[in-house]
Amino acid sequence: MEMNEILEKLPRHLLSLVIDQPYKTYTAQDHAIWRYVMRQNMRYLGKVAHHSYTEGLGKTGVSIDRIPHMYGMNRILTEIGWAAVAVDGFIPPAAFMEFQAYNVLVIAADIRTIDQIEYTPAPDIIHEAAGHAPIIADPEYAEYLRYFGEVGSKAFSSAHNYRIYEAIRHLSILKADPNTILEEIKHAEFDLEELMKNADRGSEMSRIRNLHWWTVEYGLIGDLDNPKIYGAGLLSSIGESYSSLQPDVKKLPYTVDAANQYFDITTRQPQLFVTPDFDHLIDVLDLFTCSLAFRIGGLYGVKKAIESENTATVQYNSGLQVSGTFTDVIGTNDDVVYIRTTGPTALSYKNNQLESHGKKYHADGFGSPAGAIKGLTKPLFSLTDGELWDFGVRVRKKAKFIFNTGVEVNGTVKSILRQDGKILLISFTGCKVTFKDKILFEPSWGIFDMAVGDKIDSAFSGPADPDAFEYSYDPPKEKTHKIIHAPEALRLHDLYQKIRDIREKKEKNNGVKQVYEIIKSEYPAEWLLVLEILELLGDTGENEQAKEIKAHLISLKKGNPELENLIDNGLEVISG
Repeated sequence: MEMNEILEKLPRHLLSLVIDQPYKTYTAQDHAIWRYVMRQNMRYLGKVAHHSYTEGLGKTGVSIDRIPHMYGMNRILTEIGWAAVAVDGFIPPAAFMEFQAYNVLVIAADIRTIDQIEYTPAPDIIHEAAGHAPIIADPEYAEYLRYFGEVGSKAFSSAHNYRIYEAIRHLSILKADPNTILEEIKHAEFDLEELMKNADRGSEMSRIRNLHWWTVEYGLIGDLDNPKIYGAGLLSSIGESYSSLQPDVKKLPYTVDAANQYFDITTRQPQLFVTPDFDHLIDVLDLFTCSLAFRIGGLYGVKKAIESENTATVQYNSGLQVSGTFTDVIGTNDDVVYIRTTGPTALSYKNNQLESHGKKYHADGFGSPAGAIKGLTKPLFSLTDGELWDFGVRVRKKAKFIFNTGVEVNGTVKSILRQDGKILLISFTGCKVTFKDKILFEPSWGIFDMAVGDKIDSAFSGPADPDAFEYSYDPPKEKTHKIIHAPEALRLHDLYQKIRDIREKKEKNNGVKQVYEIIKSEYPAEWLLVLEILELLGDTGENEQAKEIKAHLISLKKGNPELENLIDNGLEVISG
C-alpha cells in the first residue's frame, strides 16, 4: 500500500484488513465490464443522479474506460482530504465505520462477473469506487460520511450481530463465484435465515446499519415526487438505479424512524427514503446519537458493553476510561454502583493509556465503584490537594470512602493519580470494598485501584487506546474466491484484450473481423465483446459488417430475454 498523509493517520488495528489491490489479475473482460457499467451510468445517471456524482467522477480520479488503480485514485482523493484502501469483500461493520471516521473509503478489490453485471450480491470495486468515491467530492456529504463513521465506530454490536455478519459474508462469497454449486448457496441461505429469525434488531449496530443502508447505500435526495440518486448501491447498479425511481418503489421522507426499517441485502428494496438535502442527514444522525450508549452512558451503557461480549470502554465523568471485556455490573435504578471486567483491562485518559495501567498490570480484570461520595459537596475528582487533606485523605494514611450508593472503600492510600488537575485514580493497600453485605474486594487480593467519578457518562465499542491495547481485527478467515478461468475463458479474454488494443490504437483496425468470426463460432452467447466490436465499426447503418453484427445482437437478445436490457442499453450508448 502506498501511504499518504491520510492513510498514515489510520490506527494499526485497521491495517490488518487492508490488502494490495490485485490490479494485474484483472482481465480485459473485467475492464470491459467496468467500462460498460460506467458508460451506462454516465448515460443514465447524468439525468437522475445528484449533480455531485457526475461532477465528482473527475475530481476523484475514477476512470470511465478502465478499472481505476488505487494509487492513482489516492493521489487525487488526498486533494479533497480522503483516501482509499482495498479490502477483501465484506469487513466487520464496526471496522468499515472506523475507516470512514478517518476519511478513508474501503474498496472491495474484486469486480463482479459478467453474469452479475446489473447487480452483485457482494461488494465490488464498481460499487465502492464508482458508487461511493465520486459523491464524496461534495463537502457536505463528505462530512456526513466522516461523522457517520465516527458515530458508527462507537456503536455496540451484539455477539449475534457478528455471527450474522459472518453468515452474510459467506453467502455473498458463494453467490459471487459463478462456479459455486446451487446446494452450497441454498445451505448458506438457510443458515442466514435461521440466524435472522433471532436477530437482535434492537442492537445499536443493527439500527445504525439501517441508517447507513437507507442513506449512504440507497439514499435519494431532493423532492419526494422527483428525487435524485446519491446512494452508492443505486449509483453502482444499472438495474436498480432505474427501478428505484419507478412508481412501485415507495418514497418516504427520511427521518430517524429509518433506523427501525430493516432491509434484505439479497433483493431489491420495496421502499426508499428521500432527504431534502445533505444537511438534513446530519440533523437526523445527531438525533439518532441521543439513543446510543456513548451519549447515554449510565447503567444502560454498561449493560450494552456487557451484551457485546467484546472489548468495550466505559468512561467516568472524570475522564477516566476503562477498556476491557465487561462481565458484571451492580446497579440501582439507572445508576451504576460497581463495574467489573474479566481478563486484560487498560485504563486511559483522553484516549491515551495511563502509564503502568495497561493489560499486563490489570491482566485479571478490573473492578471499581462509581458515584458521589457522602460528605462531599463537589465531585471527588475536582478536589484540590488541600481539600483532600481536609477530607482526611492523605498518601500512606488510612482513608474511608462511603458512596451514596452504599459502597464502602476502606484502606490505606498508596497513591493518587491526577491528569489535568483532576483525580482519576486512588490506589489502596490493605483495602476492603463492600456493598451492603457483599464483599467486592478483599485486602488479600493486593492493590485496589479505585476509579474516581460520580457517574459513567459514556460507553462505547472497542478500547480507548487501540494501539496501546494491542487491539486488532483478524483478517477474515474465509477469503473471497479467486476464479480459476478455463482455457476457453482465457482465450476469450485474449480477444477482449485485442479489441481493447485496437480501440486504444495499440493495434491496427484490421483484426476486428477475425475476432468477430471467432466469437460467432466459439462463443455464440457472448454479447459484451460483440457490442465493443460494433462500437469500433461504427453504428452508421452503412457498414455491412456492422449491420450483420447488429442483427446478431438482436437475434441474441430474442433467444436470451435476460440479455435484452443489457444489449439494448449497450446499443443506445453506441448510437449516442
